[in-house]
Amino acid sequence: MYRKVVCIGGSVILVLIAFVGALWVAPALGDHSNVATKKSCDRACLDGFVDSYLDALAVNDPSRLSLTQMVKFTEDGQRLKLGDGLWNTATGRGTYKFYMDDVQAGQVGFFGTMREAGEPIIISLRLKIENHKIAEIETIVVRNKDEAENLEKRAHPDPLFAETIPAADRVSRAELVKTANMYFSGMQLNDGKGDYPFTDDCDRVENGMEATNNRAADTADAVAAQGNSVDNARRRGDLSYSPEWGCKEQFQSGLLHFVTRIRDRRFVVIDPERGVAFAFGFFDHAAGKTRTFQIPDGRTVTVGPLTPWTWEMSEVFRVEHGKIRRIEAVYQRCPYGMGSGWSSWEDSMSTGVRWPAFPGKE
Repeated sequence: MYRKVVCIGGSVILVLIAFVGALWVAPALGDHSNVATKKSCDRACLDGFVDSYLDALAVNDPSRLSLTQMVKFTEDGQRLKLGDGLWNTATGRGTYKFYMDDVQAGQVGFFGTMREAGEPIIISLRLKIENHKIAEIETIVVRNKDEAENLEKRAHPDPLFAETIPAADRVSRAELVKTANMYFSGMQLNDGKGDYPFTDDCDRVENGMEATNNRAADTADAVAAQGNSVDNARRRGDLSYSPEWGCKEQFQSGLLHFVTRIRDRRFVVIDPERGVAFAFGFFDHAAGKTRTFQIPDGRTVTVGPLTPWTWEMSEVFRVEHGKIRRIEAVYQRCPYGMGSGWSSWEDSMSTGVRWPAFPGKE
């Protein structure tokens, strides 16, 4: 009798061990299965999702898209139902196209032009792709005909953005973010004395306009006559930075101080192969007392916006050998302190870097 009980007990224990073992093994197998079945999306795939999105937008039909069940959509920082906003008024695609790919994260950024009521507009777009479906859509729409036309006159983004960085010269994703973020930190309450990692031929384009090295800028005759120089500008007593200056000259002037806070710095596309870092953020101008400050030569100046307001920004950087060589931005004015629709209030107000932009999803 005792032996029977022991045998039965041993059998029960073996069954329990086998059952518990199955419980441990099943999730593990499930995890490996999920990894194996997760669909990857290369550059062509990511760019294809952008084209599909814009084609559907042009004909006002979101049903053409392959979407996750919980897809999220924002336009100009506002969360909307997909099919609302520009989806009601878009009338066609434009000619300017700039794709930014992050295959590892499944994210793609895009700057381009569209038509709305027949007029050209600029759109900045981010898509998050999960298992060959669109999971997140973030857009900024710039309704400025002249700026959209200027972007289309450029025909294409600077070819440098598409050039491959030699394998030996590539840096980590984190290093790309670190260098690009120095642009934001250097501009925020700019004092002209920071570490500004720009190449000598650095150039910046904003909404289709040359914002640096712009010899055709509509400046005073005196500026044109006395040359492209911060020192000359100081001798003339100019109180604003010039689009004729280079990237480093503008920052070293200290005249960007009126940008009081650059916040919600979300780096969403990182591409070490091409040295590209793409971010969203907000440039606040607090006005008031922040308009008066001292520049590097000791002068006290008062410049900048008279009232508080904010730029809603999307900005892409080309980084080479630890320095920023090219910058392109799409931005628009928005209410002071506005949020993106992708951040908590605390993150939205923070000047720290957010990368990965959406922890746990990369």
